[in-house]
Amino acid sequence: MAKLNLMAAALLIAAAPLVASCAPAGSSEPGAAALTPKQAERLDKQLAGKVPGEPVRCLPNYRSNDTIRVSDNILLYRSGGNLVYRNDLKSSCPGLARDSDIMVVRQFGSSTCEGDFFYLVDRSSGIRGPTCVFGEFVPYRKPAGDKG
Repeated sequence: MAKLNLMAAALLIAAAPLVASCAPAGSSEPGAAALTPKQAERLDKQLAGKVPGEPVRCLPNYRSNDTIRVSDNILLYRSGGNLVYRNDLKSSCPGLARDSDIMVVRQFGSSTCEGDFFYLVDRSSGIRGPTCVFGEFVPYRKPAGDKG
């Protein structure tokens, strides 16, 4: 019995860093990780002068070609100069912000939708990385009449 308790304690100690690494660092809301200054600057630059609209569940393929990886939690899809869709992933996608891995989207139909999966593949080794899940797509548009 003492041997079993010792093994259980050893497993708990070994697993603690893994469990802790799943918790978001510096988050102000559940599931959201704090952005680095560079990431915040990139996000601000892409959304500057635009106002958020009603979230949409799916994004047609023709609107999802220009992807900007802001952080491990946020993707932007630019659709022309006046429209950007922001996607806050369902949870963190470790390595997404590096922007060096290939994103492979598991798609069923002609749109990418909230709840669809994608995974990362290391460009040099071909090793598959984490599986990630899209959140809803929030359109950011320049207000009508704004030429800037």
